[in-house]
Amino acid sequence: MDYSTRFRGNKNKAWIRRMDVIKKQVSPIRQPNENMWIADCPFCILPVGKLPTSFLFDWVNKLNNQKIANYIHQIAMQLGFNNYIHLIDTDIFRSQYLKEYLKPSLSIYYCRDFVIGESYWKKNGTRLEPLLAAKSDIVLANSTHFAERFRKYNRHTYPIETGVNLSLYDGRKSWPVPEDMKPVPHPVIGYVGTVNSTRLDSDLLLRIAKKRPTYSFVFTGPEDEVFSKHPIHQLSNVYFLGKKPVETLPAYISSYDVCINPQMVNDITNGNYPLKIDEYLAMGKPTVATSTHTMQDIFAAHTYLPANEDEYLQALDNALKETNNPMRKEERICFAETHSWGHSVRKIYNIIDQFQKEES
Repeated sequence: MDYSTRFRGNKNKAWIRRMDVIKKQVSPIRQPNENMWIADCPFCILPVGKLPTSFLFDWVNKLNNQKIANYIHQIAMQLGFNNYIHLIDTDIFRSQYLKEYLKPSLSIYYCRDFVIGESYWKKNGTRLEPLLAAKSDIVLANSTHFAERFRKYNRHTYPIETGVNLSLYDGRKSWPVPEDMKPVPHPVIGYVGTVNSTRLDSDLLLRIAKKRPTYSFVFTGPEDEVFSKHPIHQLSNVYFLGKKPVETLPAYISSYDVCINPQMVNDITNGNYPLKIDEYLAMGKPTVATSTHTMQDIFAAHTYLPANEDEYLQALDNALKETNNPMRKEERICFAETHSWGHSVRKIYNIIDQFQKEES
């Protein structure tokens, strides 16, 4: 499952909490465990997305940054934080000036997606992201492709992988077949995540599904408007099951014979780290995905990576031959276990230690 699916799933809950905080109905500070505090801003900032000029955008955005920084200072003092690291998670606008205002012991910009390819970020994000990366002490990127792009702005740039939730995606566990999967005939070629027309190649999928009428193609996740109106819906061997709770997704993946990630190759997808691939592999599933830079760089030894329609058809046929191979299944699970959240965190700590030694 990709990040956008998770984001959509939690968006309503987060918005309700934000409104409760602003109305002063709940405390802005949460403590989910003994080592973590979460502070929600008890105020709104000025909208900047539609401001007509760069000068006006920067002026208003700086005011917003100062307001946010003042609140962070207040919370840091309240919690007794004096020497802290500021990690900016792909937040180009609201964090643009926070290094200057907060003066953290370390400022880290983490890019985990090509957000400047999206309409909201494109105009000012294209201009500001390089500036934010250059002023940060360290830049982290969730793929080598992104790291190459940022290294020209900041020599302290390092690729890391996104962590997979191994406690949820457990391929060694026996999972029940979901009720809406029981009528679907095998073999099943399955996808889990947002069915998004800016990332997935709908026309390629249509041609493949037509040429493999005995294969069932199942999509589990919310569709965007373009996909919901696509002719692929007219095929009898294609099933759209809609959005499901996160905790049920391993059962859907378990019921697939082969998992797919049929992306288009563009600026958004080529360097993006597809977390769903780790989730597929953690479930031990044969996986076929479009040959992007990140897929070739990280997953080539454990997935089929076609680059065109004919290669996709051959890859699906070959992947189906592995569905009952326990040795290959265990290899995939073991590989996915190297991409745990713990592995990612240790990698970040090692990068910070290396930076501090070089700067001391």
